[in-house]
Amino acid sequence: MPAGLQRRGFRVIPINPYADELFGEKVYRTLADVPEPIDIVDVFRPSRDAAEIARQAVAVGAKALWLQLDIRSAEAKKIAVDGGLDYVEDECTAVVGALYQITK
Repeated sequence: MPAGLQRRGFRVIPINPYADELFGEKVYRTLADVPEPIDIVDVFRPSRDAAEIARQAVAVGAKALWLQLDIRSAEAKKIAVDGGLDYVEDECTAVVGALYQITK
């Protein structure tokens, strides 16, 4: 969850067409509207939205595209990988982060 990422020290910049503020942060309508570099685009949307989000991530020069648990898209993967992004799908950042902490 985005709040969990914030608690671990990550800056979360929400993208949402309907909200003005989430998690104490200003919300932007699209990735192109974000006025600063984006490292990871962490996707909490249905799989059918992933390809368009991948296109936006490539266009803004993001470094990685991460699709959360139960989100998969062969088209998004192709777009991201062809665009030079690191790609993860069907993985929860909280679970992976916890496993990383255990193995440190």
